[in-house]
Amino acid sequence: MNTNISIRMATEADAEEILKIYAPYVTDTAITFEYDIPSIAELSRRIKDTLQTYPYIVTLEGQSIVGYAYASAFKERAAYNWAVETAIYLKQDCRGKGLGKKLYLALENILKRQNIINLNACIAYTSIEDEHLDNTSTAFHEHLGYSKVARFTKCGYKFGTWYDMIWMEKMLGEHPDAPDPVIPITEIQALT
Repeated sequence: MNTNISIRMATEADAEEILKIYAPYVTDTAITFEYDIPSIAELSRRIKDTLQTYPYIVTLEGQSIVGYAYASAFKERAAYNWAVETAIYLKQDCRGKGLGKKLYLALENILKRQNIINLNACIAYTSIEDEHLDNTSTAFHEHLGYSKVARFTKCGYKFGTWYDMIWMEKMLGEHPDAPDPVIPITEIQALT
């Protein structure tokens, strides 16, 4: 693996580079159930909105973004504050090199500092692998300590095929009787 790898917080200005990574997942895979590639403006808005509360990080090889990961609200109601949904995408030719693990562990470290406890990943899943979906994401999450907790049958339709969706979860710590409040990412950044 290239040793010229760094990880930093994303900015809205990264939207175009991030979109180049995400677009093939939309057009060529069922990994995302999104049908249309979002515009640069839309992706920029998503980054901005995420960074109000949660981390949105990128990994760079030299000066080029080769992957990104972020967390978002698991659900909007206050009782869910200590749970997030995680997501990760890498350039297609950067998969299998350890970058995803490094990026996801960096995301976890930030989330721990925010007092997040539950990590949840919503993952497209198939009983019969095809050219649009294999179950590599499930294996990746299992390798990082996630466990499958739910499966929804044929809930996503893309490329003329019905795909399942699974939820996987990982706990970053114990569930105390009185959890510390979640610290917004804007305050965490100020501490570094």
